[in-house]
Amino acid sequence: MKSTPVDLSDNDTSSSSGYMGTRKISQKNKDDISSGDVGCTFMGRDGRIRRELVDLGACTREKLAHVRDCKTGSSGIPVKLVTNLFNLDLPQDWQLYQYHVTYIPDLESRRLRIALLYSHSELFNKAKAFDGAILFLSQKLEEKVTELSSGTQRGETVKITITLMRELPSSSPVCIQVFNIIFKKILKKLSMYQIGRNYYNPSEPVEIPQHKLSLWPGFSISVSQFESRLLFSGDVCYKVLRNETVLGFMTGLYHKTGLSSFTQACEKELLGLIVLTRYNNKTYRIDDIDWSVRPTHTFQKRDGTEITYVDYYKQQYEITLSDLNQPMLVSLLKSKRNDNTEARIAHLIPELCFLTGLTSQAVSDFQLMKALAEVTHLSPLGRQQRLARLADDIQRNKDARFELETWGLRFGCQLSLTGRIVPLEKILMRDQVCQPVSAADWSKDVQTCKILSAPSLNKWLIVCSNRAENVNESFLNCLRRVGSSMGFDVDYPKIIKVQENPAAFLRAIQQHVDPDVQLVMCILSSNQKSYYDSIKKYLSSDCPVPSQCVLTRTLNKQGMMMSVAAKIAMQMTCKLGGELWAVEIPLKSLMVVGIDICKDALNKEMTVVGFVASINPRITRWYSRCILQRTTTDVADCLKVFMIGALNKWYKYNHGLPARIIVYRDGVGDGQLKTLIEYEVPQLLSSVAESSSKTSSKLSVIVVRKKCMPRFFTEMNHTLQNPPLGTVVDSEATRPDWYDFYLISQVAHQGTVNPTYYNVIYDDNGLKPDHMQRLTFKLCHLYYNWSGLIRIPAPCQYAHKLTFLVAQSIHKEPSLELANSLFYL
Repeated sequence: MKSTPVDLSDNDTSSSSGYMGTRKISQKNKDDISSGDVGCTFMGRDGRIRRELVDLGACTREKLAHVRDCKTGSSGIPVKLVTNLFNLDLPQDWQLYQYHVTYIPDLESRRLRIALLYSHSELFNKAKAFDGAILFLSQKLEEKVTELSSGTQRGETVKITITLMRELPSSSPVCIQVFNIIFKKILKKLSMYQIGRNYYNPSEPVEIPQHKLSLWPGFSISVSQFESRLLFSGDVCYKVLRNETVLGFMTGLYHKTGLSSFTQACEKELLGLIVLTRYNNKTYRIDDIDWSVRPTHTFQKRDGTEITYVDYYKQQYEITLSDLNQPMLVSLLKSKRNDNTEARIAHLIPELCFLTGLTSQAVSDFQLMKALAEVTHLSPLGRQQRLARLADDIQRNKDARFELETWGLRFGCQLSLTGRIVPLEKILMRDQVCQPVSAADWSKDVQTCKILSAPSLNKWLIVCSNRAENVNESFLNCLRRVGSSMGFDVDYPKIIKVQENPAAFLRAIQQHVDPDVQLVMCILSSNQKSYYDSIKKYLSSDCPVPSQCVLTRTLNKQGMMMSVAAKIAMQMTCKLGGELWAVEIPLKSLMVVGIDICKDALNKEMTVVGFVASINPRITRWYSRCILQRTTTDVADCLKVFMIGALNKWYKYNHGLPARIIVYRDGVGDGQLKTLIEYEVPQLLSSVAESSSKTSSKLSVIVVRKKCMPRFFTEMNHTLQNPPLGTVVDSEATRPDWYDFYLISQVAHQGTVNPTYYNVIYDDNGLKPDHMQRLTFKLCHLYYNWSGLIRIPAPCQYAHKLTFLVAQSIHKEPSLELANSLFYL
């Protein structure tokens, strides 16, 4: 590997390359290159379009006959909505021309290739974007093949051949990618810096001094083809920076651990973290720590001269390093070339690297998170004002306006549209129907109601420390009282007192759990992860018994014992196979399925796949499976086995197969839509076909995305507010080639609500859009760990909870004996 100081990655035009093309171009052209095209690539490393735009090529709607002509619903109350989308206008016959550019002899430096090409008069005053191999123009060159030549310092001639490859309409995924690159260049012209995918303004930081944090305000942006027009979408975001250098962090760690385990502790804490170097506002991932290199050591510059890191930073940035004994951080630089060139590394100075993001300890700090939320959770009006300012900056900035005009683009007005509010649901309890005062939280409404069904809890254990005796008695009294009012009979448990350590808890469980024990409750004095993990691992896989872990401090909350006991009683009921409430489901014989995928916390090469299916028509009982598979992609290869298991369970309890199956697939990454259609949907279809020799169940598959760019606001009392619960958007902000819609099924008590995005990629059921949207909203009422609406359908949230437990604590497949209960709540 070649080592380089971090700034040299931008200096590809050094004289050591031997070519003089950059010396012949104007200062204006130099600025254009450095601010935009040098940092952009149009294709991925495999030569294809980038993954976030691959999905646009999946035209699923044309295969769904019932929504080919119309995919919008009509029921509900119309509501006017303001969006964070802005019109982008293009001339009617606008086209993009794609050219391939070759150099003889070939040039290694991409920056030099760009500079040589841009120095030719044929490209002056033309809108252009070039990544060193592919050239895009908004105006066609006179010839299909254009040949140019440039001279070198050595007296050699470089021949440049520009060949027309394609003429693309504005709706093409390639055009969409070029539009996104144009706007990235525009944000750079507005003095913003790219970190990850987003752009931030370091000149307007928000300081939170009491927690030693800085927040850089910024924007995430996207340009895409929506129903009938090209739209620019923007959203406000923040980059969290710690006012602590890596060197400061390492010094603190040294005082904690001592010399003997210092290096191991550093590598454990730092490897994989993202740091920011404020002298160039760039981020790097820490891949290694080189303890053998110091700032006083030298490295070789590209012109062949040697210089120490101390002198380099003094000359280049006027920075004087204070600690000459600090080691070097190592970051692997991603290659932007589609070849097998040797990997390059960057040596970073810990003293100059600032940590980004939050530690797990910081996330659990209530006061810190509250201070962050006060800044980052913008109200609808506050968010709109920031977006209006961005739009104004784009339109007022001379360079930004010139960039748009050169491409033929015109930044238009903000989009407004009409959504619909679907009716709120009634909650069905054992003896009565409840119409909640607030659909966001009906815990108080159902306090006096009996739950649908609950097995009696006759034999169970409580394992606790010797100091928790007083807590146990009062808690047990509350638990039995609330259980009785709910219709959940709880006998007195066997109480086992142990010392406060994970081994003692586990030993007691192993000694006292027998086949008749229905549930084990552990009262823990701390939220130390090792306690929880060892208990859950043993009781979920090795000795399958439903378990409930409770913190002592939770039971010590003054005046809240009854509400805490009620919450715990509901969780225990679910873990024993009980049913809490239901909503009306007009479709008879319907199975709903949730699938989620995440990486295992210990082994990133392992992927955890969670599958949760309803096994009764009321959608109140569930079959849950989870497996770990070795894969590099977030695609499941075990769905056939899971679905056959779920169908067998359904048949056992209902004496037949479901007429309809609707699968909600969460955890889908960018560019995976085609893979899902080609790989996961056939698995599901095959399992359905094999389960019945007669008529098979009809299948629908819906991709669920919790993160989507569009936001919606309602105008009320001369201000902007979040839309009402049950708001559906299925026009204008949706995609023309997809059967998709947005649904708002949660309340944001602080900030702006996020809509959930649904994309129906396969549909044999042929339900009307109204019915599919209403069913999805109904399912958001059925998550038993929260007495209220949630953001995604219940089976998806159950699958998420299951995969999270396995990925974080168990790290192996749970026992099949627990598959019929929600043991992971």
